[in-house]
Amino acid sequence: MVNWFGRRSEGGKPVAVEMGPLGVIIGGAIELDFLSVEADAIGGQPSMPLPLSEPMIVTAYGQVRLDAATTLSRYYDDQHHMLQVLSGSGKPGEQVQDVSYYQPWDSVVPAGPAEWDRWRGRNGLLGQPTYDADGILFQRFWGDGPDRTEPVEFVEQVDDGETRRTIHQICMLYYRPLGTAREMLLINIEQDVENARAGGSVEFLLGYGLGPADVRRV
Repeated sequence: MVNWFGRRSEGGKPVAVEMGPLGVIIGGAIELDFLSVEADAIGGQPSMPLPLSEPMIVTAYGQVRLDAATTLSRYYDDQHHMLQVLSGSGKPGEQVQDVSYYQPWDSVVPAGPAEWDRWRGRNGLLGQPTYDADGILFQRFWGDGPDRTEPVEFVEQVDDGETRRTIHQICMLYYRPLGTAREMLLINIEQDVENARAGGSVEFLLGYGLGPADVRRV
């Protein structure tokens, strides 16, 4: 995984700037309630343990302007867990349109051009109607039809209070039923634009949808 967060100096303090629609500062906390996810997942077998209802300490914030009416905001902790929020402008206090939470599941570093082509090439794995994760089958969430769909591509600006990073991403979202809920699989090709020599990686994150009432700034 790309090292999204720079090191803080000894005794360094978070920059007290409210970020994103939740208005959380770097070093601030977000209370997460997964009781509804736990209830909806009854009868299913999650691919990894469900996340716990506990505070998330924010160590970085990322933002992407998807279109004129939608901004993607991402809150990260130091374990690369990600709370993803959609809103209109991404400004503090903006009405939240959608909330989801993702945790790292796996990571792959392709060895060369042929391996990269296997993932993001014209007939690559990313964007196919299904993805088989070692026997766990996920259906594509974005795009209809039996053919491959072009992945979503964007550049995210990530701020950890000391440094700002520009991360180029190519991604596709998949899902599978989990009880009456959905377990989401976000497959994400990441590349640090300012540190291209470090190479990229293919990241696998498992996630679950939340309601706005399940997320609260502490």
